[in-house]
Amino acid sequence: MARSLNILLIEDDAIEVMKFNRVLSSMELKHKIIEANNGEEALTILKVKEIIPDIIILDLNMPKINGIEFLGILKEDDYLKYIPSVILTTSNNRVDVMECYRIGIAGYLVKPLKYDDYVDRIKKLIEYWSCNELISQ
Repeated sequence: MARSLNILLIEDDAIEVMKFNRVLSSMELKHKIIEANNGEEALTILKVKEIIPDIIILDLNMPKINGIEFLGILKEDDYLKYIPSVILTTSNNRVDVMECYRIGIAGYLVKPLKYDDYVDRIKKLIEYWSCNELISQ
């Protein structure tokens, strides 16, 4: 059974954040979005542990702490390392993809250029994690 998610979105581009929020607002379930502009801000949110996200969606190319650096830090934390992390980026660089999977991501999505393709991809991502057994535990 699908359920609403607490989603930590780590994205420094305001337009990308608006696009993501627009897609989620059009969905049947109302998901809670926690926004961070970079990896450093996201780590601060996670360390407080006020709201533990069900899933983390992050860009790779960000200021201060980039996506790969953030993942390395996240995976060192015995509590936070189990939060599924999905990369949502413009980079289809094979080195980036392989490094992210080596670190332990749950998925890697390249942002499509066409908005309709973006909507389709984000909806599928959220629908999958909304009914995943790991989230319900």
